[in-house]
Amino acid sequence: MGLRHRASSLLLLSLALGLAVALVSVSAQQKFGINYGQIANDLPDPTRVAGLLQSMNVNKVKLYDADPRVLTAFANTGVEFIIAVGNENLQTMAASPAAARQWVATHVQPYIPATRITCVTVGNEVFSSNDTVMMSSLLPAMKAVYAALGGLGLGSQVTVSSAHSVNVLATSFPPSSGAFREDLAEYIQPILDFHGQTGSPFLINAYPFFAYKANPGSVSLPYVLFEPNPGVRDPNTNLSYDNMLYAQIDAVYAAMKAMGHTDVGVRISETGWPSKGDEDETGATVQNAAAYNGNLMQRIAMSQGTPLKPNVPIDVYVFALFNEDMKPGPTSERNYGLFYPNGSPVYAITAGSGSGSGSGSGGGSGPGGPLNPYYTSMFSSSSKLAITFPTGVVVLLAALFL
Repeated sequence: MGLRHRASSLLLLSLALGLAVALVSVSAQQKFGINYGQIANDLPDPTRVAGLLQSMNVNKVKLYDADPRVLTAFANTGVEFIIAVGNENLQTMAASPAAARQWVATHVQPYIPATRITCVTVGNEVFSSNDTVMMSSLLPAMKAVYAALGGLGLGSQVTVSSAHSVNVLATSFPPSSGAFREDLAEYIQPILDFHGQTGSPFLINAYPFFAYKANPGSVSLPYVLFEPNPGVRDPNTNLSYDNMLYAQIDAVYAAMKAMGHTDVGVRISETGWPSKGDEDETGATVQNAAAYNGNLMQRIAMSQGTPLKPNVPIDVYVFALFNEDMKPGPTSERNYGLFYPNGSPVYAITAGSGSGSGSGSGGGSGPGGPLNPYYTSMFSSSSKLAITFPTGVVVLLAALFL
């Protein structure tokens, strides 16, 4: 390609991206966050991912580490980040405040304020293991990271939490009877005290898919996909639930109340639905994944609350941005992504336009909705990128990645 042609192409790209940025600035930000996992060997460079998320108008991202490439790529984008201390570091940080200070000085302080780090998760689903040493190390490690942030003057900007599987609940239905497992009470009670003292949220990873997969004969598919259904009523509160995720959230609120806490918020740090699975993974289909995520995004866009907390909009991080080909386990584990690593969509989603009936009502085959960037490749070498913004403005960009 000649220098003049290349210069012209770059100028066109610059103008197109400038137009996109201008339009993004007047569009409402999406209210859902996204989990950006990287257990794969074919993912795009973080700078391209930054462009993709900005085109989607998504401004909340959760990482499973504190990857410096990602934090650098998202500098000055305004995107909020949750970053993570891995389970392997908990024992060291619990025993050594200096180790926590070093971690914060290395992984948080250099990136603020250019990159908006707003939360550090210390450990992930620690109580799903049988490692009592790690369980005992969790809260001391959280406190060490919190103290380190405060010592560096970052305590007012960055909260500290930890993500837990919904299986920390012994009882989840009816929601008003929600209770934590007795064997975990000695750990969870002081963690809730910590959240109450620091104003940080309790994070839950909740997947209605697992309930449906385990018992498709008795769990209603419309109920788990946010689709029209008779719903279920909590006999203790007389509140009606039309989906499982809201029932799980309210069960966590009830479990926290039973431990004396009504002062801690609940955030869904992971939820999603796989587009593919093994033969025994009933329900893992493209249609169901599009329905679950599409219908969920519609409710988030409406700032909807749960029956117990109708005035508190649900706070959700969808899992996940990309399919991750190196994740172990069943096929479903590698197929939660909204996108393939090359930037093409796994399925189309129409969010914010209202849910219809049928197992695929959250999905669609074409643009047609306030949010639907999922029908073309972000990273193709020579194509037009169509992005439907929340305001209904469609931008056609010449995606000239040379």
